[in-house]
Amino acid sequence: MTQPTNVSLLNQRRVGVLLHISSLPSPYYVGDLGTEAKRVVDLFHTMGVTIWQTLPINMPHADNSPYQCLSAHAGNPDFISLEALQIQGLLTQDDVDTFITSESFNKSQLYAKAYHVFSKQIGIPPAFVEFCSQQAHWLNDFALFLALRSKFNNTGWDQWPEAYKNRDATTLQTAHTELAEEIAIIQFTQFMFFSQWHSLKEYAASKNVYLFGDIPIFVAYDSAEVWAQPHLFKLDENKNMSVVAGVPPDYFCATGQRWGNPHYNWEAMATDGYAWWVSRMRTQSALFDMVRIDHFRGLEAAWEVQATEETAMNGQWALAPGDDLLAAITQALPNVTLIAEDLGIITPEVDALRMKYNLPGMKILQFAFSGQDDNPYLPRNIDVNSVVYTGTHDNDTTVGWYQSMDDQQREYVHAYLNASHAEQHTPDMPTDLINMALESKAQLAIIPMQDLMALDTSHRMNTPGTSTGNWHWRFTWEQLSETLSPVQQSSFLEVVVRTGRV
Repeated sequence: MTQPTNVSLLNQRRVGVLLHISSLPSPYYVGDLGTEAKRVVDLFHTMGVTIWQTLPINMPHADNSPYQCLSAHAGNPDFISLEALQIQGLLTQDDVDTFITSESFNKSQLYAKAYHVFSKQIGIPPAFVEFCSQQAHWLNDFALFLALRSKFNNTGWDQWPEAYKNRDATTLQTAHTELAEEIAIIQFTQFMFFSQWHSLKEYAASKNVYLFGDIPIFVAYDSAEVWAQPHLFKLDENKNMSVVAGVPPDYFCATGQRWGNPHYNWEAMATDGYAWWVSRMRTQSALFDMVRIDHFRGLEAAWEVQATEETAMNGQWALAPGDDLLAAITQALPNVTLIAEDLGIITPEVDALRMKYNLPGMKILQFAFSGQDDNPYLPRNIDVNSVVYTGTHDNDTTVGWYQSMDDQQREYVHAYLNASHAEQHTPDMPTDLINMALESKAQLAIIPMQDLMALDTSHRMNTPGTSTGNWHWRFTWEQLSETLSPVQQSSFLEVVVRTGRV
Protein backbone atom coordinates (compact mmCIF):
# COMPACT_ATOMS: atom_id res chain seq x y z
CA MET A 1 0.00 0.00 0.00
CA THR A 2 1.32 3.45 -0.92
CA GLN A 3 1.27 5.94 1.92
CA PRO A 4 0.87 9.70 1.37
CA THR A 5 4.31 11.28 1.00
CA ASN A 6 3.51 14.99 0.79
CA VAL A 7 3.62 15.91 4.45
CA SER A 8 5.44 19.22 3.97
CA LEU A 9 2.51 21.28 5.24
CA LEU A 10 2.00 19.07 8.28
CA ASN A 11 5.58 18.54 9.38
CA GLN A 12 5.52 21.77 11.39
CA ARG A 13 3.07 23.56 13.66
CA ARG A 14 0.76 25.90 11.81
CA VAL A 15 -2.30 28.06 12.32
CA GLY A 16 -5.08 28.59 9.80
CA VAL A 17 -8.35 30.46 9.39
CA LEU A 18 -11.69 29.02 8.27
CA LEU A 19 -13.30 31.49 5.88
CA HIS A 20 -15.43 30.64 2.88
CA ILE A 21 -15.04 32.58 -0.38
CA SER A 22 -18.68 33.67 -0.21
CA SER A 23 -17.96 35.44 3.10
CA LEU A 24 -15.43 37.85 1.60
CA PRO A 25 -16.33 41.54 1.27
CA SER A 26 -17.84 42.35 -2.12
CA PRO A 27 -19.88 45.06 -3.83
CA TYR A 28 -22.08 42.24 -5.13
CA TYR A 29 -24.15 39.66 -3.30
CA VAL A 30 -21.32 37.19 -2.67
CA GLY A 31 -17.56 37.25 -2.20
CA ASP A 32 -15.29 36.39 -5.12
CA LEU A 33 -11.73 35.53 -6.16
CA GLY A 34 -10.64 39.06 -6.93
CA THR A 35 -8.89 41.84 -5.05
CA GLU A 36 -10.60 41.18 -1.72
CA ALA A 37 -9.41 37.57 -1.66
CA LYS A 38 -5.82 38.68 -2.13
CA ARG A 39 -6.29 41.35 0.51
CA VAL A 40 -7.33 38.60 2.94
CA VAL A 41 -4.18 36.66 2.03
CA ASP A 42 -2.17 39.78 2.93
CA LEU A 43 -3.99 39.99 6.28
CA PHE A 44 -3.27 36.35 7.04
CA HIS A 45 0.38 36.81 6.12
CA THR A 46 0.63 39.72 8.55
CA MET A 47 -0.91 37.64 11.35
CA GLY A 48 1.27 34.56 10.87
CA VAL A 49 -1.60 32.53 9.40
CA THR A 50 -0.28 30.05 6.84
CA ILE A 51 -3.41 27.98 6.08
CA TRP A 52 -6.66 29.30 4.57
CA GLN A 53 -9.47 26.79 4.86
CA THR A 54 -12.63 27.20 2.79
CA LEU A 55 -15.85 25.24 2.50
CA PRO A 56 -16.46 23.27 -0.73
CA ILE A 57 -16.15 25.63 -3.71
CA ASN A 58 -18.39 23.71 -6.13
CA MET A 59 -21.53 25.07 -7.76
CA PRO A 60 -24.46 24.92 -5.30
CA HIS A 61 -28.19 24.64 -5.78
CA ALA A 62 -30.55 27.50 -5.04
CA ASP A 63 -30.11 27.08 -1.26
CA ASN A 64 -26.41 27.96 -1.63
CA SER A 65 -25.31 25.02 0.49
CA PRO A 66 -21.74 24.13 -0.53
CA TYR A 67 -22.48 20.55 0.55
CA GLN A 68 -25.22 20.02 -2.06
CA CYS A 69 -23.75 20.85 -5.44
CA LEU A 70 -24.56 20.44 -9.11
CA SER A 71 -21.14 18.94 -9.79
CA ALA A 72 -18.30 17.30 -7.88
CA HIS A 73 -15.81 19.13 -10.11
CA ALA A 74 -17.25 22.42 -11.38
CA GLY A 75 -16.42 25.61 -9.49
CA ASN A 76 -19.05 28.06 -8.26
CA PRO A 77 -19.40 30.71 -11.02
CA ASP A 78 -20.55 33.26 -8.44
CA PHE A 79 -16.97 33.36 -7.19
CA ILE A 80 -15.65 34.71 -10.51
CA SER A 81 -14.32 38.23 -10.11
CA LEU A 82 -16.05 40.70 -12.42
CA GLU A 83 -13.21 43.13 -11.78
CA ALA A 84 -10.74 40.61 -13.20
CA LEU A 85 -12.91 40.18 -16.31
CA GLN A 86 -12.84 43.94 -16.78
CA ILE A 87 -9.04 44.00 -16.48
CA GLN A 88 -8.92 41.34 -19.21
CA GLY A 89 -11.04 43.55 -21.43
CA LEU A 90 -13.92 41.06 -21.49
CA LEU A 91 -16.33 43.40 -19.72
CA THR A 92 -16.67 47.16 -19.32
CA GLN A 93 -17.79 49.05 -16.25
CA ASP A 94 -20.94 50.00 -18.15
CA ASP A 95 -21.64 46.30 -18.70
CA VAL A 96 -21.39 45.64 -14.98
CA ASP A 97 -23.37 48.75 -13.96
CA THR A 98 -26.17 47.91 -16.40
CA PHE A 99 -26.55 44.37 -15.16
CA ILE A 100 -26.30 45.00 -11.41
CA THR A 101 -29.01 47.66 -11.57
CA SER A 102 -31.32 45.25 -13.36
CA GLU A 103 -34.06 43.64 -11.26
CA SER A 104 -33.24 40.30 -12.86
CA PHE A 105 -29.46 40.60 -12.32
CA ASN A 106 -27.64 37.31 -12.76
CA LYS A 107 -23.90 37.00 -13.13
CA SER A 108 -24.40 34.39 -15.86
CA GLN A 109 -25.62 37.18 -18.14
CA LEU A 110 -22.30 38.92 -17.71
CA TYR A 111 -20.38 35.71 -18.34
CA ALA A 112 -22.28 35.27 -21.61
CA LYS A 113 -21.33 38.79 -22.65
CA ALA A 114 -17.71 38.18 -21.64
CA TYR A 115 -17.70 34.97 -23.68
CA HIS A 116 -18.91 36.77 -26.79
CA VAL A 117 -16.00 39.24 -26.49
CA PHE A 118 -13.64 36.35 -25.75
CA SER A 119 -14.81 34.31 -28.75
CA LYS A 120 -14.38 37.26 -31.14
CA GLN A 121 -10.70 37.56 -30.28
CA ILE A 122 -8.27 36.53 -32.99
CA GLY A 123 -8.20 32.80 -32.41
CA ILE A 124 -9.38 31.03 -29.29
CA PRO A 125 -6.51 31.11 -26.75
CA PRO A 126 -4.66 27.78 -26.56
CA ALA A 127 -5.09 27.81 -22.76
CA PHE A 128 -8.88 27.54 -23.17
CA VAL A 129 -8.58 24.70 -25.69
CA GLU A 130 -6.17 22.90 -23.38
CA PHE A 131 -8.46 23.38 -20.38
CA CYS A 132 -11.46 21.93 -22.21
CA SER A 133 -9.37 18.98 -23.34
CA GLN A 134 -7.83 18.23 -19.95
CA GLN A 135 -11.14 18.57 -18.10
CA ALA A 136 -13.30 16.86 -20.73
CA HIS A 137 -13.81 13.82 -18.49
CA TRP A 138 -16.21 15.89 -16.37
CA LEU A 139 -16.66 19.19 -18.20
CA ASN A 140 -18.49 17.78 -21.24
CA ASP A 141 -21.19 16.07 -19.18
CA PHE A 142 -21.46 19.03 -16.82
CA ALA A 143 -21.84 21.62 -19.58
CA LEU A 144 -24.56 19.62 -21.30
CA PHE A 145 -26.26 18.90 -17.96
CA LEU A 146 -26.34 22.58 -17.00
CA ALA A 147 -27.52 23.68 -20.45
CA LEU A 148 -30.35 21.12 -20.34
CA ARG A 149 -31.22 22.11 -16.79
CA SER A 150 -31.66 25.69 -18.00
CA LYS A 151 -33.68 24.49 -20.99
CA PHE A 152 -36.07 22.72 -18.61
CA ASN A 153 -36.51 25.70 -16.26
CA ASN A 154 -33.88 24.57 -13.73
CA THR A 155 -35.77 21.43 -12.78
CA GLY A 156 -33.85 18.37 -11.60
CA TRP A 157 -32.77 15.86 -14.24
CA ASP A 158 -35.24 13.29 -12.86
CA GLN A 159 -38.05 15.61 -13.99
CA TRP A 160 -36.83 15.95 -17.58
CA PRO A 161 -38.53 14.23 -20.52
CA GLU A 162 -37.60 10.54 -20.57
CA ALA A 163 -35.22 10.75 -23.53
CA TYR A 164 -33.13 13.40 -21.76
CA LYS A 165 -33.43 11.81 -18.33
CA ASN A 166 -32.27 8.45 -19.68
CA ARG A 167 -29.56 9.95 -21.95
CA ASP A 168 -30.88 8.71 -25.28
CA ALA A 169 -27.85 9.04 -27.59
CA THR A 170 -29.69 10.60 -30.55
CA THR A 171 -31.51 13.06 -28.31
CA LEU A 172 -28.29 14.18 -26.62
CA GLN A 173 -26.51 14.55 -29.95
CA THR A 174 -29.29 16.85 -31.14
CA ALA A 175 -29.11 18.78 -27.86
CA HIS A 176 -25.37 19.29 -28.30
CA THR A 177 -26.06 20.97 -31.64
CA GLU A 178 -29.03 23.04 -30.47
CA LEU A 179 -27.32 24.19 -27.27
CA ALA A 180 -23.80 24.61 -28.68
CA GLU A 181 -23.49 28.26 -27.66
CA GLU A 182 -24.88 27.67 -24.17
CA ILE A 183 -22.46 24.77 -23.70
CA ALA A 184 -19.52 26.89 -24.87
CA ILE A 185 -20.45 29.66 -22.41
CA ILE A 186 -20.57 27.15 -19.54
CA GLN A 187 -17.15 25.78 -20.52
CA PHE A 188 -15.78 29.34 -20.73
CA THR A 189 -17.22 30.15 -17.32
CA GLN A 190 -15.46 27.18 -15.77
CA PHE A 191 -12.24 28.18 -17.53
CA MET A 192 -12.51 31.62 -15.94
CA PHE A 193 -13.19 30.12 -12.51
CA PHE A 194 -10.24 27.74 -12.62
CA SER A 195 -7.94 30.44 -14.03
CA GLN A 196 -8.84 32.89 -11.27
CA TRP A 197 -8.59 30.19 -8.61
CA HIS A 198 -5.08 29.22 -9.65
CA SER A 199 -4.09 32.88 -9.74
CA LEU A 200 -5.25 33.20 -6.12
CA LYS A 201 -3.47 29.99 -5.16
CA GLU A 202 -0.20 31.23 -6.66
CA TYR A 203 -0.54 34.59 -4.92
CA ALA A 204 -1.28 32.93 -1.60
CA ALA A 205 1.74 30.64 -1.92
CA SER A 206 3.94 33.68 -2.59
CA LYS A 207 2.81 34.94 0.84
CA ASN A 208 3.39 31.55 2.51
CA VAL A 209 -0.37 30.93 2.72
CA TYR A 210 -1.68 27.56 1.55
CA LEU A 211 -5.23 26.59 0.59
CA PHE A 212 -7.14 23.94 2.53
CA GLY A 213 -10.24 22.55 0.81
CA ASP A 214 -13.24 20.50 1.83
CA ILE A 215 -14.77 17.62 -0.14
CA PRO A 216 -18.29 16.43 0.79
CA ILE A 217 -18.34 12.65 1.02
CA PHE A 218 -21.60 12.48 -0.98
CA VAL A 219 -22.85 14.27 -4.07
CA ALA A 220 -26.31 15.69 -4.70
CA TYR A 221 -28.92 13.58 -6.50
CA ASP A 222 -29.55 16.48 -8.87
CA SER A 223 -25.98 16.62 -10.15
CA ALA A 224 -24.14 16.02 -13.39
CA GLU A 225 -22.44 12.94 -11.95
CA VAL A 226 -25.63 11.10 -10.95
CA TRP A 227 -27.29 11.97 -14.26
CA ALA A 228 -24.28 10.92 -16.34
CA GLN A 229 -23.27 7.82 -14.37
CA PRO A 230 -26.37 6.55 -12.51
CA HIS A 231 -24.93 3.03 -12.27
CA LEU A 232 -22.46 4.31 -9.67
CA PHE A 233 -25.26 5.14 -7.24
CA LYS A 234 -27.98 3.20 -5.42
CA LEU A 235 -30.97 3.98 -7.64
CA ASP A 236 -33.99 1.87 -8.52
CA GLU A 237 -35.07 0.85 -12.03
CA ASN A 238 -36.63 4.31 -12.54
CA LYS A 239 -33.43 6.04 -11.36
CA ASN A 240 -35.07 7.21 -8.17
CA MET A 241 -33.24 6.96 -4.85
CA SER A 242 -34.26 3.95 -2.82
CA VAL A 243 -32.10 5.00 0.12
CA VAL A 244 -30.57 8.33 1.13
CA ALA A 245 -27.61 9.37 3.24
CA GLY A 246 -27.56 11.17 6.56
CA VAL A 247 -26.48 10.78 10.16
CA PRO A 248 -28.36 9.40 13.17
CA PRO A 249 -29.43 11.63 16.10
CA ASP A 250 -26.41 13.47 17.51
CA TYR A 251 -25.15 16.64 19.18
CA PHE A 252 -26.46 18.82 16.36
CA CYS A 253 -29.94 17.35 15.83
CA ALA A 254 -32.17 15.12 17.97
CA THR A 255 -33.82 13.48 14.94
CA GLY A 256 -30.58 13.08 13.02
CA GLN A 257 -29.86 14.72 9.71
CA ARG A 258 -31.56 13.42 6.57
CA TRP A 259 -29.20 14.80 3.94
CA GLY A 260 -31.04 13.24 1.02
CA ASN A 261 -27.93 12.37 -1.01
CA PRO A 262 -27.81 9.10 -2.92
CA HIS A 263 -25.59 6.33 -1.56
CA TYR A 264 -22.75 4.97 -3.68
CA ASN A 265 -22.94 1.65 -5.46
CA TRP A 266 -19.54 0.60 -4.17
CA GLU A 267 -19.50 -2.67 -6.10
CA ALA A 268 -19.84 -0.78 -9.38
CA MET A 269 -17.16 1.72 -8.33
CA ALA A 270 -14.74 -1.07 -7.49
CA THR A 271 -14.83 -2.52 -11.00
CA ASP A 272 -12.51 0.19 -12.38
CA GLY A 273 -10.46 0.79 -9.25
CA TYR A 274 -12.64 3.64 -7.93
CA ALA A 275 -11.73 5.79 -10.94
CA TRP A 276 -14.65 8.15 -10.24
CA TRP A 277 -13.33 8.95 -6.77
CA VAL A 278 -9.72 9.22 -7.94
CA SER A 279 -10.77 11.68 -10.65
CA ARG A 280 -12.75 13.72 -8.15
CA MET A 281 -9.83 13.83 -5.72
CA ARG A 282 -7.40 14.75 -8.50
CA THR A 283 -9.46 17.86 -9.25
CA GLN A 284 -9.51 18.89 -5.59
CA SER A 285 -5.82 18.24 -5.03
CA ALA A 286 -5.01 20.49 -7.99
CA LEU A 287 -7.12 23.29 -6.51
CA PHE A 288 -5.93 22.91 -2.92
CA ASP A 289 -2.73 22.18 -1.06
CA MET A 290 -4.60 19.94 1.38
CA VAL A 291 -8.13 18.53 1.45
CA ARG A 292 -10.53 17.59 4.24
CA ILE A 293 -12.76 14.58 3.62
CA ASP A 294 -16.08 15.59 5.13
CA HIS A 295 -17.83 12.85 7.11
CA PHE A 296 -14.82 10.56 6.91
CA ARG A 297 -16.56 7.91 8.96
CA GLY A 298 -18.78 7.27 5.94
CA LEU A 299 -15.82 5.67 4.20
CA GLU A 300 -16.02 2.85 6.76
CA ALA A 301 -19.82 2.77 7.15
CA ALA A 302 -22.48 5.34 6.30
CA TRP A 303 -25.97 5.91 7.71
CA GLU A 304 -28.54 4.68 5.21
CA VAL A 305 -32.19 5.71 5.44
CA GLN A 306 -35.10 4.58 3.31
CA ALA A 307 -36.02 7.39 0.93
CA THR A 308 -39.60 7.34 2.24
CA GLU A 309 -38.48 8.29 5.76
CA GLU A 310 -38.98 11.94 6.73
CA THR A 311 -36.16 11.98 9.30
CA ALA A 312 -32.89 10.13 9.74
CA MET A 313 -33.90 8.41 12.96
CA ASN A 314 -34.76 5.05 11.39
CA GLY A 315 -31.73 3.94 9.45
CA GLN A 316 -28.85 1.51 9.46
CA TRP A 317 -25.08 1.53 8.96
CA ALA A 318 -24.04 0.39 5.46
CA LEU A 319 -20.43 -0.77 5.16
CA ALA A 320 -18.13 1.05 2.73
CA PRO A 321 -14.77 -0.07 1.26
CA GLY A 322 -12.74 2.77 2.78
CA ASP A 323 -9.45 0.86 2.88
CA ASP A 324 -9.59 -0.09 -0.80
CA LEU A 325 -10.74 3.40 -1.75
CA LEU A 326 -7.99 5.22 0.14
CA ALA A 327 -5.43 2.77 -1.23
CA ALA A 328 -6.57 3.62 -4.77
CA ILE A 329 -6.47 7.37 -4.08
CA THR A 330 -3.03 7.39 -2.45
CA GLN A 331 -1.58 5.13 -5.14
CA ALA A 332 -2.85 7.41 -7.92
CA LEU A 333 -2.08 10.64 -6.01
CA PRO A 334 0.89 9.89 -3.74
CA ASN A 335 1.41 13.57 -2.92
CA VAL A 336 -2.16 14.27 -1.80
CA THR A 337 -2.51 15.66 1.74
CA LEU A 338 -5.76 14.60 3.39
CA ILE A 339 -7.49 15.48 6.66
CA ALA A 340 -10.24 13.29 8.12
CA GLU A 341 -13.39 14.92 9.48
CA ASP A 342 -13.94 12.27 12.14
CA LEU A 343 -16.72 13.86 14.19
CA GLY A 344 -19.90 12.10 15.27
CA ILE A 345 -20.24 8.40 16.08
CA ILE A 346 -16.69 7.13 15.64
CA THR A 347 -15.99 3.43 16.06
CA PRO A 348 -12.66 1.63 16.52
CA GLU A 349 -12.91 0.58 12.87
CA VAL A 350 -13.11 4.24 11.75
CA ASP A 351 -10.14 5.16 13.95
CA ALA A 352 -8.16 2.22 12.58
CA LEU A 353 -8.85 3.30 9.00
CA ARG A 354 -7.76 6.86 9.68
CA MET A 355 -4.60 5.79 11.50
CA LYS A 356 -3.65 3.25 8.82
CA TYR A 357 -3.34 6.14 6.37
CA ASN A 358 -1.88 8.48 9.01
CA LEU A 359 -4.62 11.07 8.46
CA PRO A 360 -5.00 13.83 11.07
CA GLY A 361 -8.42 13.89 12.75
CA MET A 362 -10.41 16.88 14.00
CA LYS A 363 -10.80 18.14 17.57
CA ILE A 364 -13.44 20.75 18.39
CA LEU A 365 -12.89 22.72 21.60
CA GLN A 366 -16.56 23.63 21.91
CA PHE A 367 -17.18 19.91 22.49
CA ALA A 368 -14.51 19.64 25.21
CA PHE A 369 -16.27 20.74 28.37
CA SER A 370 -18.57 17.87 29.30
CA GLY A 371 -16.98 17.41 32.72
CA GLN A 372 -15.26 14.12 31.85
CA ASP A 373 -11.49 14.03 32.15
CA ASP A 374 -11.25 11.60 29.25
CA ASN A 375 -13.15 13.87 26.84
CA PRO A 376 -11.06 13.56 23.63
CA TYR A 377 -11.58 17.22 22.81
CA LEU A 378 -10.01 18.58 25.99
CA PRO A 379 -6.77 20.31 25.01
CA ARG A 380 -4.67 18.08 27.25
CA ASN A 381 -6.06 14.99 25.46
CA ILE A 382 -5.38 16.22 21.91
CA ASP A 383 -2.50 14.51 20.15
CA VAL A 384 -0.07 15.89 17.59
CA ASN A 385 -1.66 14.26 14.55
CA SER A 386 -4.77 16.42 14.84
CA VAL A 387 -6.38 19.57 13.52
CA VAL A 388 -7.88 21.52 16.41
CA TYR A 389 -10.73 24.02 15.94
CA THR A 390 -12.47 26.38 18.32
CA GLY A 391 -15.57 25.57 16.25
CA THR A 392 -16.51 24.76 12.67
CA HIS A 393 -18.98 26.16 10.14
CA ASP A 394 -21.64 23.98 11.82
CA ASN A 395 -21.00 25.39 15.30
CA ASP A 396 -22.14 28.60 16.87
CA THR A 397 -19.48 31.28 17.08
CA THR A 398 -17.41 30.96 20.24
CA VAL A 399 -18.93 34.14 21.67
CA GLY A 400 -22.42 32.77 20.99
CA TRP A 401 -21.48 29.36 22.39
CA TYR A 402 -20.14 30.86 25.61
CA GLN A 403 -23.14 33.14 26.06
CA SER A 404 -25.65 30.31 25.57
CA MET A 405 -24.05 27.57 27.70
CA ASP A 406 -25.62 26.49 30.98
CA ASP A 407 -24.08 27.23 34.38
CA GLN A 408 -22.59 23.76 34.80
CA GLN A 409 -20.79 23.82 31.48
CA ARG A 410 -19.58 27.34 32.16
CA GLU A 411 -18.13 26.09 35.46
CA TYR A 412 -16.25 23.36 33.58
CA VAL A 413 -14.79 25.98 31.24
CA HIS A 414 -13.77 28.26 34.10
CA ALA A 415 -12.25 25.37 36.06
CA TYR A 416 -10.15 24.36 33.07
CA LEU A 417 -9.00 27.92 32.53
CA ASN A 418 -8.02 28.34 36.16
CA ALA A 419 -6.15 25.03 36.10
CA SER A 420 -4.28 26.23 33.02
CA HIS A 421 -3.09 29.49 34.58
CA ALA A 422 -0.89 30.21 37.55
CA GLU A 423 -3.39 32.69 38.95
CA GLN A 424 -7.16 33.02 39.04
CA HIS A 425 -8.19 33.76 35.48
CA THR A 426 -11.09 35.93 34.37
CA PRO A 427 -12.61 34.33 31.23
CA ASP A 428 -12.14 36.25 28.01
CA MET A 429 -13.99 34.72 25.08
CA PRO A 430 -13.18 34.00 22.33
CA THR A 431 -9.52 34.82 23.11
CA ASP A 432 -9.19 32.06 25.73
CA LEU A 433 -10.50 29.37 23.41
CA ILE A 434 -8.30 30.60 20.56
CA ASN A 435 -5.27 30.47 22.83
CA MET A 436 -6.22 26.95 23.94
CA ALA A 437 -6.24 25.87 20.30
CA LEU A 438 -2.88 27.44 19.52
CA GLU A 439 -1.29 26.10 22.72
CA SER A 440 -2.48 22.52 22.09
CA LYS A 441 -0.25 19.77 20.75
CA ALA A 442 -2.23 19.61 17.51
CA GLN A 443 0.01 20.23 14.53
CA LEU A 444 -2.60 22.47 12.91
CA ALA A 445 -4.97 24.90 14.63
CA ILE A 446 -7.87 26.40 12.67
CA ILE A 447 -9.81 29.46 13.87
CA PRO A 448 -13.07 30.52 12.16
CA MET A 449 -12.95 34.11 10.94
CA GLN A 450 -15.95 34.92 13.15
CA ASP A 451 -13.93 33.96 16.23
CA LEU A 452 -10.95 36.05 15.15
CA MET A 453 -13.40 38.95 14.92
CA ALA A 454 -15.13 38.06 18.24
CA LEU A 455 -18.57 37.96 16.61
CA ASP A 456 -21.76 36.66 18.21
CA THR A 457 -24.45 34.15 17.18
CA SER A 458 -25.95 36.46 14.56
CA HIS A 459 -22.84 35.79 12.45
CA ARG A 460 -23.15 32.01 12.49
CA MET A 461 -22.55 30.34 9.12
CA ASN A 462 -24.81 27.28 9.40
CA THR A 463 -27.20 25.62 11.81
CA PRO A 464 -27.45 21.88 11.02
CA GLY A 465 -30.97 20.53 10.68
CA THR A 466 -32.33 23.85 9.37
CA SER A 467 -32.99 24.77 5.76
CA THR A 468 -33.13 28.58 5.84
CA GLY A 469 -30.91 31.41 6.97
CA ASN A 470 -27.66 29.58 6.31
CA TRP A 471 -24.51 30.23 4.21
CA HIS A 472 -25.09 34.00 3.94
CA TRP A 473 -22.56 35.44 6.38
CA ARG A 474 -20.11 38.03 5.06
CA PHE A 475 -17.83 40.49 6.78
CA THR A 476 -16.83 44.01 5.77
CA TRP A 477 -13.45 45.68 6.14
CA GLU A 478 -15.04 48.38 8.28
CA GLN A 479 -16.39 45.70 10.59
CA LEU A 480 -13.01 43.97 10.70
CA SER A 481 -11.21 47.21 11.60
CA GLU A 482 -13.53 47.52 14.60
CA THR A 483 -13.25 43.92 15.81
CA LEU A 484 -9.71 42.99 14.75
CA SER A 485 -7.59 46.11 15.11
CA PRO A 486 -3.88 46.22 14.22
CA VAL A 487 -3.12 45.88 17.95
CA GLN A 488 -5.26 42.74 18.16
CA GLN A 489 -3.65 41.37 15.01
CA SER A 490 -0.26 41.94 16.59
CA SER A 491 -1.37 40.20 19.81
CA PHE A 492 -2.54 37.20 17.78
CA LEU A 493 0.80 37.04 15.99
CA GLU A 494 2.58 37.07 19.35
CA VAL A 495 0.63 33.98 20.42
CA VAL A 496 1.35 32.33 17.07
CA VAL A 497 5.07 32.92 17.59
CA ARG A 498 4.98 31.89 21.25
CA THR A 499 3.28 28.59 20.38
CA GLY A 500 5.74 27.83 17.59
CA ARG A 501 3.25 28.07 14.72
CA VAL A 502 5.38 30.17 12.36
